[in-house]
Amino acid sequence: MRDNEVMSKAEQTRQFIIETTAPIFNQKGYAGTSISDLTGATGLTKGSIYGNFESKDEVALAAFDYNHALIKAAIKQHMDHAVHPLDKLSAYLKVFADFNYLKVLKYGCPVLNTAIEADDTHEPLRKKAVGALNGWYNNIKELLQEAEDNRQVRLGVNKDDFAGAYIALIEGGIMIAKVTGKRQGLDAAVKQAKKMIKDIVVE
Repeated sequence: MRDNEVMSKAEQTRQFIIETTAPIFNQKGYAGTSISDLTGATGLTKGSIYGNFESKDEVALAAFDYNHALIKAAIKQHMDHAVHPLDKLSAYLKVFADFNYLKVLKYGCPVLNTAIEADDTHEPLRKKAVGALNGWYNNIKELLQEAEDNRQVRLGVNKDDFAGAYIALIEGGIMIAKVTGKRQGLDAAVKQAKKMIKDIVVE
C-alpha cells in the first residue's frame, strides 16, 4: 500500500506541474519559458520538477497535451448536445468564438501558438501541433461526410478544402483578435465560417 501511496503522490505532483505550467507555455512559448518560470509558478524546486520530468522538453510536451485536451473536451461537450452533423460542426465556432469563455484560450490557441513557434525550431512540439490539426481536420471531414450521407449538404463538396479553410478562418480569427486586442477579426472569421456552412446546405 505504501508503494501505491507514493506512486499516487508522484502522479499528483506531476499533474500539478503540468496544469500549473500549461498556461505559461501557451503564453510565453517554449523558448520564452524558463525553468525559473516553472519553479516560480509551482513553488517547487528545480530538483523537484526534474525529479518528475527528464527535461523542460518533457514538461512542454505534456503541457501541450493538457491544453489540447481541454479544447477537445470543450468541443466534445458542445457536440454531445448537438443532433445533426452540421450542428456538431458549429461546435468549433461556439468554443472558439468566445475565447474568454475557455481559460486555455486566454493567451490564444495553444495549437496555433505552438505551430507558429515550433515549425522550424522544435520538431517534437511541431509534430504535436500537426497531430492536433490533423485530428480536427479529419473530424470536420467526417462530419461533412455524415451530413452528405444524410442529404443535408450538397453532393460533391470538397471536404479537404472545406476543412482547411474552416480551420484557417478560426485560427486566423483568434490570432488577429489576440494581436489587436479587438474582436472584429474573430467575429468576421466566425461570420464567414458560418456562411461556409450555410452555402453547402441543401435547401
